[in-house]
Amino acid sequence: MVAQKLPNNSLTIIDNRTGKSIDVKVEANAIPATAFKKLTKRAGDGDREEDECEVRSQTLTQSRKCVSKLALTFAVQAGIRVYDPGFVNTATVRSSITFIDGTKGVLRHRGYPIEQLAEKSNFLETAYLLLYGELPSRDQFQLFEREVMHHTFVHRDLEEIIGAFRHDAHPMSILTSAFAALGAYAPEANPSLAGQKIYTSNTAAALQLMDKQIFRLIGKSITLAAMAYRVRQSRQFVSPPQGMTYSETFLYMMDHLNEPNYKPHPVIAKALDTLFLLHADHEMNASCAAVLQVGSTLVDPYSAVSAGCAALYGPSHGGANEAVIRMLISIGSPDKVPEFLERVKRKEAVLRLPTMFFALTGRDPLLDTALALRDAALADDYFISRRLAPNVDFFSGLIYRAIGFPLDYFPVLFAVPRVVGWLAHWRQMMLSGSVKIWRPRQVYIGAGAREYEPMEERKAKGNDAPSPSSTLGLAPDEH
Repeated sequence: MVAQKLPNNSLTIIDNRTGKSIDVKVEANAIPATAFKKLTKRAGDGDREEDECEVRSQTLTQSRKCVSKLALTFAVQAGIRVYDPGFVNTATVRSSITFIDGTKGVLRHRGYPIEQLAEKSNFLETAYLLLYGELPSRDQFQLFEREVMHHTFVHRDLEEIIGAFRHDAHPMSILTSAFAALGAYAPEANPSLAGQKIYTSNTAAALQLMDKQIFRLIGKSITLAAMAYRVRQSRQFVSPPQGMTYSETFLYMMDHLNEPNYKPHPVIAKALDTLFLLHADHEMNASCAAVLQVGSTLVDPYSAVSAGCAALYGPSHGGANEAVIRMLISIGSPDKVPEFLERVKRKEAVLRLPTMFFALTGRDPLLDTALALRDAALADDYFISRRLAPNVDFFSGLIYRAIGFPLDYFPVLFAVPRVVGWLAHWRQMMLSGSVKIWRPRQVYIGAGAREYEPMEERKAKGNDAPSPSSTLGLAPDEH
């Protein structure tokens, strides 16, 4: 018998448990995880009902003893699941928006290198590119800019909600809550109220509704972020000005203190606009995945963006540039860098490697430490082998610090431009023609079926139990 010749763009996977093989097509260097569902078998030693074995005998409804005796009446019909903690090698979408190769320092939006965009473009032009696939003509850009800047105002009631936060609340807590609250002012944009297909029907009305929410979210993000900043400063809110650029408007709402004819410094505004451009989208990171997972339920985009903010809040993600500054402060000076790197190698410290601009603001002493750390890490085999090299967070934090932003505000400066990337991916998903709810699988390793025991018959088991609160025993008003 002549063996069948298989196409080069395929994998042959052999299940050594059964001898069964499957051929899987490889496309764009990826295979569908559902292919492994074909690898079914009869259950054997070590297989459990909780391993998704299909029950083939109704007698299993009898006692637990009977269940164990009839284990071979199970069959593993659901096939193999792919166990991938942290999704380190799982692609969740097919996207045409952004390409990143962190090891080579490559970042391209819709094919355009980030270096070219940073030099020749601006943030809102790049936002248009991310959302709609092509760089805009002059007329297209003017329309887009006008729509975004038209939607910078927020409802007075929302000002009261944000103003009710404590002055020491973290600005990302305020921003996350503000985005969620913002959705309450657009009931016509809520699929739970207006119909679940209002964004997925691919009609002119659906596109118009979708784009209006995109304009609102991009425009209002700088207003909400500025309000979060002014809450921390115990300052009254400032209405958006007329006739300024996106970054100038943001800086104005943060800093204006009734000075006549106030306008932010153009160098500061340009630096911030460029940093917004650099942070606009980094493809399928934790916050973007959070937006799409929540968005896959067909919830309104305000709730999805709020979820992205919550994910970005974490110090392993949006807090990275803040953590870089804290790390540099802890090192102290360039001569302490070798000692710090040795501590990193001993896992006693964490290296965070996330300069164009200091002529105006003055040279930050931490810059010398940052440069020394960068050079030392790039020359050390330990860090080279682990692909630990400076990224955009490494120097952006120094620029934010030089401008005068507080450290805990850095994640907000990350979130504002990232709203664009989140919405680009959300829009792509809504227009894909088939929005499947994201429902990851699990590998259950807990107890099998157990009989309930009344409390009076139980004894304490296991080592996991609640930890007493320090407020235990206090009256409710003392908490």
